[in-house]
Amino acid sequence: MIRRTGEFRTELRNEMRGGHGTVKIEHFWEPNSEMRSKNRMFAKLTLEPGCSIGFHPHDAEEEIFVVIRGKAEADDNGEIVELNVGDTILTGNGDGHAIRSIGDEPLELLAVISTY
Repeated sequence: MIRRTGEFRTELRNEMRGGHGTVKIEHFWEPNSEMRSKNRMFAKLTLEPGCSIGFHPHDAEEEIFVVIRGKAEADDNGEIVELNVGDTILTGNGDGHAIRSIGDEPLELLAVISTY
């Protein structure tokens, strides 16, 4: 199955998880109907400069972010770190995270959430 750029279901989430601004989510594949794996999200997230996703935990699941454009400040379960293109962060097993776009260009993340 192939899905081309521009064919993804897109949603906008305002103040996602208590963050600031609007996060654009482009869903590559839909869980349960298109993907048979235990993934509840496989998408590209876009955060304009200054936008963020608020701190939240991941219980009984893992979320992986891969920075594909821009620069981020991440709260990795209490440790504040800077992430650049090619960097990745894994959060799960009850730990939490938050992320904020800190560059001059939009932050783009590949996001995968897999359940245990």
